[in-house]
Amino acid sequence: MKDRQNVVAVRSSSCRDVSFEVRSAIKSHPRRYNSVHGFEFIGEQFERAQSRLFGSSHFCDINVDYDEEEGYLEEEIYPEASSMTLTTAAATTNSGGGDKKKRLAVILDHQSIFTVYKLLFLVSFVVNITALTLAVFGRFSYARRNATVIAVGNILGLVLCRSEVFLRCVYWLAVRVLGRNWVPMILKTTTTSLLQSIGGIHSGCGLSSIAWQTYALVQTERTPIDIPTVGWTILCLLTLSSLSANPIIRHLYHDAFENIHRFAGWAALGLLWVFVVITTEDDLANLVRREIFWLTVAITFFIIFPWTTVRKVPVEVTSPSPHASIIKFPGGLIPGLFGRIARSPLKDWHAFGTISDGKDTHKMLIGAVGDFTQNLITNPPTHLWVRQTRFAGLTYLLNMYKRVVVIATGSGLCVYLSFFLQPSAADVHLVWVTKDVEKNVGGEIKAMLDSFPKEKVVVYDTAVSGRPDLATITVDAARRWMADMVVVTSNPQGTAEAVSASKAAGFNAFGPIWDS
Repeated sequence: MKDRQNVVAVRSSSCRDVSFEVRSAIKSHPRRYNSVHGFEFIGEQFERAQSRLFGSSHFCDINVDYDEEEGYLEEEIYPEASSMTLTTAAATTNSGGGDKKKRLAVILDHQSIFTVYKLLFLVSFVVNITALTLAVFGRFSYARRNATVIAVGNILGLVLCRSEVFLRCVYWLAVRVLGRNWVPMILKTTTTSLLQSIGGIHSGCGLSSIAWQTYALVQTERTPIDIPTVGWTILCLLTLSSLSANPIIRHLYHDAFENIHRFAGWAALGLLWVFVVITTEDDLANLVRREIFWLTVAITFFIIFPWTTVRKVPVEVTSPSPHASIIKFPGGLIPGLFGRIARSPLKDWHAFGTISDGKDTHKMLIGAVGDFTQNLITNPPTHLWVRQTRFAGLTYLLNMYKRVVVIATGSGLCVYLSFFLQPSAADVHLVWVTKDVEKNVGGEIKAMLDSFPKEKVVVYDTAVSGRPDLATITVDAARRWMADMVVVTSNPQGTAEAVSASKAAGFNAFGPIWDS
């Protein structure tokens, strides 16, 4: 207990390496949570060190509401997540908008030019622009005659890259084929990087579809007035949707982005069918022999199918603290899946990690940070809308690897718990950094952690042990458990530091970003 009395001064630094405060912290070793003995010392190799900052570019792209998922718990553990800003963001005075701008500044400050996401975007866009250039100069006759078909083909490509149904199948196939011990590690990590950065293809195909549709419309062979009218309307809707997806707009005005993306997309799909029909030249028998028809059929299926699984289901909401809620749903799930929930079936959908033992129910642990998540506590619903096509994320790919170390802060813990509640191909080890375990997340999560093998779970309660250096404990955990893969779920800066440190130490490491 003597270590708990040793107090040291800790200077916290901003992401620009400028110190901004000095506070006292307890110098102690991290401890494993135990229901009988409280927190047990687990060794000096995890001793807390002062935070270091690393640049990073190797992150995954998971389309999940991490702003919602981290919540209050994250800001309490690592206050720099909301305090560290660029100069422009620090000047913000509005509380709600200010927090978003500050967070966006931290995210942008950790972006790198060379990422897998940007590489995939560049490849898909350059290939399209090269083909378009050849068509313009008469060197690609097929493209010159079928520019609209190529535009629609790009739309199908961008839809597939965001299709929960299609990607669930791709992820399943990847685990099935590559989740074997004899598969080279480089193949596994490359596949993981490509799948988690597939949003780059989504963006590249989106801009390319606009370019091809523009080229198709400016050609002089158009005669019926209704054809270019519909075509230009589709182009305007594609452009509006693309502009709304700009990272700054998407982050600061997420609800507007979601509504524009969804309703503009639906309108464009309806007009695309109109375009297909009116360009058949009154010969509907030829419709099924046209490439554009089958491309449109595929687009329609992958857009509409997830909505056919939307159901209103009864839920049980408990709030162990003012900062978190636990929602219980009917139906068991396999590990690594995310679910979407909403109070209205047509808007404001939010994605969160799921907890399940694979039997009759599953749960979500949600930190209260935005209006939606805070409202779950102040006005708990009895029913929520859900999509029964749960989608796979990075965590689903853990089963491709033999030994995995996962690092989570706050409610980012949620999606990893299923790997301890039911059998899994991967040998998963967990390090969780949180504050006041039972006070903030309740006895249910605490009891769940107590039931896990003690040699596989380490909990840092920052109220007891002080705030650890996330990068240091991540590298130490990877070495201790000889990890094949390290996954970090934290705030943008903490994730960047821990992933970069792990890579520098020679480990394969991934973590969510906000690239797309």
